[in-house]
Amino acid sequence: MIASFGPEARVTAALRSPGRLVVAYDAECQLCIRCRHWLESQPTYVPLDFLDAGSPAAKAWLDSFGAWLGVELVVVSDRGEVWIGPAAFLMCLWATTEYREWSYRLSGPALAPVAERFFRMVSARRSGLGRALGPGGCDDGQCRHRS
Repeated sequence: MIASFGPEARVTAALRSPGRLVVAYDAECQLCIRCRHWLESQPTYVPLDFLDAGSPAAKAWLDSFGAWLGVELVVVSDRGEVWIGPAAFLMCLWATTEYREWSYRLSGPALAPVAERFFRMVSARRSGLGRALGPGGCDDGQCRHRS
């Protein structure tokens, strides 16, 4: 889980921030695909690259995370740092300009347990949620749920 940061620690952390993040997601999951498209539509402080967790490239590159690929969200920085599950979710928020402050709030002592339970609940039901949402209509990069 991401540590809670005060103002001074945030400045120090920004100096050591990753320059790029790779998000390994389940490209067979409609909910995951929609989340990817949503993240791609967000302005970010840190560039995000997306990798199909089931692809041979992901399996070769992230071999040591094989147990989690396609099961958990995995985020890897260009410096080799790895976040899995709820921490990866918070790193995705951290990368965005609009939701970075929320990543700090959700990783603090008061909300971290709630954020983790929420992520675990959605993750455990992602297949059913994806079926309920249906195809995202984003094959051409122009999602119907966005203008």
